[in-house]
Amino acid sequence: MRKVKDLTGPGHTDHFGIGGTDLGAMTTAPDGRLVAVLGDTFERAGVGGPGWRSPIVLFADPTTVGTGIEWTGSTGAGTYAEQALPYHHDSVIHGRRVSTVLPTDVITIGDEMYLHVMVCEGLGNVHWTEVHRSTDNGETWHHTGTTWPGDHLGGLFQMLTWARGDDGYVYAFSTGFQRSHGLVLQRVPADRVTEPGAWEGWGFRDGEWAWGNPPTIALAGAYGELCLRPLGDRWLLVLFDAGNYRIDVMSLRHPTSNLYEAPRTTVLRGGAWDREDHVGGHVAQLYGGYVVPGSTPDDLHLVVSQWNTQRNWPYRVMQFAGSAFTEASTHPEPSEPKRLRDRLTDTLKSYIGPGR
Repeated sequence: MRKVKDLTGPGHTDHFGIGGTDLGAMTTAPDGRLVAVLGDTFERAGVGGPGWRSPIVLFADPTTVGTGIEWTGSTGAGTYAEQALPYHHDSVIHGRRVSTVLPTDVITIGDEMYLHVMVCEGLGNVHWTEVHRSTDNGETWHHTGTTWPGDHLGGLFQMLTWARGDDGYVYAFSTGFQRSHGLVLQRVPADRVTEPGAWEGWGFRDGEWAWGNPPTIALAGAYGELCLRPLGDRWLLVLFDAGNYRIDVMSLRHPTSNLYEAPRTTVLRGGAWDREDHVGGHVAQLYGGYVVPGSTPDDLHLVVSQWNTQRNWPYRVMQFAGSAFTEASTHPEPSEPKRLRDRLTDTLKSYIGPGR
């Protein structure tokens, strides 16, 4: 993939009071605008200083995607991008110290939008997750009352991505916020996303995978940010593969597809700061990787974050574009992934035992 442009930072988002920010999960609002939800945001270029807020929302014209996303507005009454949720950083909420609230993914269902967030004390320490709703195209957000404890599903329901299928269900992959765990899969009827009891897992039991079982690791590894989106007759799953320091894209026939056999390609690779090549797809300290609405597998646009943790700049969001799959990459050699899946299945049979 090649870099299209910087989306945030000096010269790009100064008029919104945004110097440094990250993340940027995107969806299309009911009114047709693009909506991007960003994480920890500061007025200065970098991390820290005045104007700390998270999450914030920026709006964009969908016709600008091809040449580089242009922001047209933000949360807040004026041009300053205000925090979308009512809380104070480094405060005590429900008896727990909360440093920040970070977005994981946003989805549009009919005339409403839903935002899943992690309530954190520092990076990687999630107290609980919750869902917020917008009925005015992302301008304002209100708590739905839906929460899950941070250790839900063994801590694997923290970093989440969700997308709606044409069968009435929303499918969600999730993992921990430590960038050291694999993925689990759940689904929920689209009209019941705010009912924790309506969610059901995709799990291995009695020798087979089925809905209604406790979720089983569907893909082992060390993952961070995720983005699942239906594109045409396929589903794309974008993963920040922290264990291998890269962003990968998987092409699935369905979210329940065997993730060890699904076509998978690396679109961006991490690297050293003195060896960056944004045309050749090498990006230092990269993370994120959110699909821009309107993308196709042949013209895939991603929102990618970058943070130089030593110098504290860049700390920004960028737009990359390219083709997710070559003809060769859509037909991978299945032998090794199949062996991995078979080995996992054998291990599960041994661990779970009959009748469990």
